[in-house]
Amino acid sequence: MDSLRLMATRRNVVRGLATTAISSVLSCPSYAQSAARVVVIGGGFGGASCARALRKIDSRLQVTLVEPNRVFTACPFSNEVIAGLREIEAQQFGYDKIAASGITVVAQAATKVDPQKRMVGLADGTALPYDRLVLAPGIDLRFDALPGYDEAAAAKMPHAWKAGEQTVLLRRQLEAMEDGGLVVLAVPATPYRCPPAPYERASLIALYLKAKKPRSKILILDAKDAIPQQRLFESGWKQFYPGMIERIALSEGGRVVSVEPATNTLITDFGNYNAQVANVIPPQKAGRIATVAGAADKTGWCPIEPATFASTLVPNIHVIGDAFIGGAAPKSASAASSEGKACAGIVAALIAGTAPEGPTIEGTCYNTVAPGYAFSMSGNYQPRDDLFGEVVGSGFTSPVHAESGLRKDEADRAQSWFKKITVETFG
Repeated sequence: MDSLRLMATRRNVVRGLATTAISSVLSCPSYAQSAARVVVIGGGFGGASCARALRKIDSRLQVTLVEPNRVFTACPFSNEVIAGLREIEAQQFGYDKIAASGITVVAQAATKVDPQKRMVGLADGTALPYDRLVLAPGIDLRFDALPGYDEAAAAKMPHAWKAGEQTVLLRRQLEAMEDGGLVVLAVPATPYRCPPAPYERASLIALYLKAKKPRSKILILDAKDAIPQQRLFESGWKQFYPGMIERIALSEGGRVVSVEPATNTLITDFGNYNAQVANVIPPQKAGRIATVAGAADKTGWCPIEPATFASTLVPNIHVIGDAFIGGAAPKSASAASSEGKACAGIVAALIAGTAPEGPTIEGTCYNTVAPGYAFSMSGNYQPRDDLFGEVVGSGFTSPVHAESGLRKDEADRAQSWFKKITVETFG
């Protein structure tokens, strides 16, 4: 990517900006007279964690969380909703306890960012001033990237990649499908949110079909050859769903090049596939406000200085979560939460005029193949040149050959992890 090549030359400039920012904070009399203002855009795991951590670090800070949705619907474990193992309500969390902690929660969409005036424009026409702005916009779907697939098509061929109505729609389509029908799941090339999640989804859809529609099958059309934890998934599929899941990799002609929603047809360079249920996951990019703010480059993602999460394109703006170009750092809920807490410490230090500590991101991802059968991968990540690199020796991946007791333990830990991160984030 041109943006990644340019980051090497931008890095020193950004470090200079950070130093300048510290100096300006120290010399600005307004900080001595009133509390510094930090606006966080995006109320997911990254943004909400950042806002809460800012309040804990320094209760004098005026922290505002901008999030148009009054209820957050979590993506982790949403594949279980599709498979009928849990209800969508188990994924939903409000912002009342965040507001009760002293954070101002604004239920509006951010529509503008003026970096020169340090103002965030809201959908109702009002504006919020800031001293530091944290963008945690998550991802948007690139409806222009796959011919035939747009927002209207998603009503027929759901992506279910933003948890909520689409999750329920895909579940209802599976319930309505006749036994013997074909489910086709189209997976994009990386980067996208939570790379192992499509294969967990295929596993849990197979679980539902095995119980309810045993003559049905799943076809995965994949725009890449290797997948995360491939041997673990394939071992689980062989054990629980023999003959039910087929995957066509990129080199075998698996990349979907267009779709025809009217006929539920997915088209590749090597053939067409007609599905009774089509789950199309399109390419992705940083949430729209990142582009509006000028923090996204032509790749659609946000280049940052990893030591501070500072945008390399716009001053006084930090980017966390799925939206930034992270190198080895995963696009996952656990990583976003860790980034939010680390960014809060950095922002508070910059405002106070002290040198921030270098961040360490912790990322853990659990994948469920069947009830009581899960595996995981985890690692720690620190700044390395212009990206995040994995800390040597920190990585863990579940062994391919393991006793059933280990898989059960990991399934239990996955449930505990979800409960812990949602309580920590949303109260």
